[in-house]
Parts: sequence; structure tokens; C-alpha cells
Amino acid sequence: MQQVDPTSRPRHVIWNTAETRLDEQFSYYREAICQAFMNLTPESATTSRFPAKVETIGLGAGAINRVVFPEHTVNRSSADIAASRESCFYLNFKLAGRCRMLQDGREVSLSRGQVGIVDSDREVTLLHDRGPTLEVASFWVPSRALRDRLPASFDFRAERVSDDPHVGHLIIETARSLNAGALRMAEEDSVRLFDVLLDLVALSLSRRSRAQTAEAADFADATVLALRRAIHERLREPGLTVAAVAGAVGISERYVHKLFERSGTTFSDYVMARRLDGAAAELKDPALAGREIGTIAFDWGFSDLSHFARRFKQRFGCRPRDWRSR
Repeated sequence: MQQVDPTSRPRHVIWNTAETRLDEQFSYYREAICQAFMNLTPESATTSRFPAKVETIGLGAGAINRVVFPEHTVNRSSADIAASRESCFYLNFKLAGRCRMLQDGREVSLSRGQVGIVDSDREVTLLHDRGPTLEVASFWVPSRALRDRLPASFDFRAERVSDDPHVGHLIIETARSLNAGALRMAEEDSVRLFDVLLDLVALSLSRRSRAQTAEAADFADATVLALRRAIHERLREPGLTVAAVAGAVGISERYVHKLFERSGTTFSDYVMARRLDGAAAELKDPALAGREIGTIAFDWGFSDLSHFARRFKQRFGCRPRDWRSR
């Protein structure tokens, strides 16, 4: 199916594989997402029966694409990039299941209620799993619309912007409101709310850039930043080791310990603090109010709930359930 210029089609379009023969459903889905997202290459264990629905709603120069589907993988290859007439960012608001976004050697995992962003001009793999039926609201953001809001020298990378301690909750709520009300509100209002969402995302990305610059100046050691980035990218991995992050950064385990010693902490204490901070943020997230505390703890790399509860109380002065109910 040839790509259609988003500005030349109706504002609201739905593709549903239930309308096709069972042996043609995956092929139809593959063509539909290329219509909604630009050139992508889905892969599935099945090439026939594939119950899925793709819905796109125009938001001025951008769009929101709601997609419901079974577990599968989506690639944006170098061939897909070369065949596209324009570039964009995919701002993904995960509604059900999990999505792991792999780009430039970096993995960003999205669970229900989280928002992440990737660049369409770089190869990316999206691994959708953890559920028989998965769902995402993916905002199609023209590259210029976001880059015009960022510093000229900004170096983009895949990011979970909902983690931002200051505007992350606003990004989540704006994405949720736009997803729920895009068709109910006037079109010009949905476009204005989309602009608000982009302003918040740009603020989060630029804050991260400024923080990294300031931290580099304070420590005068770019290796420390690389080490911390390597840890943050792997925080949710159970059994994270010094050897794993040392290998990722390209330094020795001994040097890892030395760098942490210089900053007045240890590798174990740093990892523990960051995991507890992440778990504490999710316990306060209204979008995750129905999620079990144990599930949140396991997602942040803890394997023992009593150990998690004990360390949580040491850091925050109360039990996880009391923290959530405050």
C-alpha cells in the first residue's frame, strides 16, 4: 500500500483487520500502520490471523495513532527511513502491556501509563509484549515541530519523558487528555493541546540536556556521566552488576568503584537509591494506582519484597503502602 499524505486524507481514519480474511489480517495491519506512521516493518510469529485495529486522528501537522494489537515487533529499518518523504518523532503513550524501544544501543522500556519518545530518522525496534492484547496511543510529531522548541545543538536520544520529576506527570496527563478527548473537542482545541504536549516534552528534554551539561562541569569527568547513564539504562534489570556497567562504558570494575568512591558513595548504594526513587515515583503516580506494590518493586529490579520494604522505609521513613496513601 502506498503512503498517503496525512494532510490529504480525512482527519479520522480507522483500519480494522476484522474486516479482512483471516489469512490476510497481518498483511492488512502491516499496510495500515505504514499509512498511519510512515514506513515501518512489523514482524509477528503469525503472518495470517492478527486481530488488530489502527485509528488515526489528525492534530494539525501531527496526529495521534491509537493501535490495539497482539504481541509482535515493529522495526524501522534503514530502508524504511530512505523510503520516507519526511521525518518525525514517535511519542508513545503506553495504554496496555509493555513496549521496549531499542535505538542507538539504548533500551527504553514503557509500561502502562508511561510516555517515551524515539526518532524516526534513526533505526529503531519496538518490542511489544506482556499481554494477549496490547495498546498504545502514539503521537506522530513532525520533526520540525519539536526541534524548533529545542536548542540548536540538542543531541536527541530515546527517552522516557514521563520520568521527568518536574513535568513528567503533566506530560502523562496531557497525553491522556488528548487521547481521550481528541474527537470530542473542537479540532482547533485539540491542536492547541497538542502544542502544549510538545512544549512539555521539549521542556523535559532540554532540562535533561542542561542538567547533563552542568553535571559534567561540576565533576569535570565525562566518564562519571557515561557510567551513570549506563546504570540508569539498566536500573530495572534484576541482579545488575558492576561488571555489566563497566563493560558498557568500557572501563574496569576497579575504576567504577574508584569513581563512586570519589563522589562519596558506592555502586550498590547508588543503584539502590535510584531504584527506590523510581519505585516511589510510580507509587505516587495516579495512573498506576491499581498496580500492586510488589509488581512495581519487581519492575525496578527488586527480587525480595521484604528487602524492598525495609530499604524503602530506611530511605523515605515509611512503608511503601503508607507512602502511596499519603
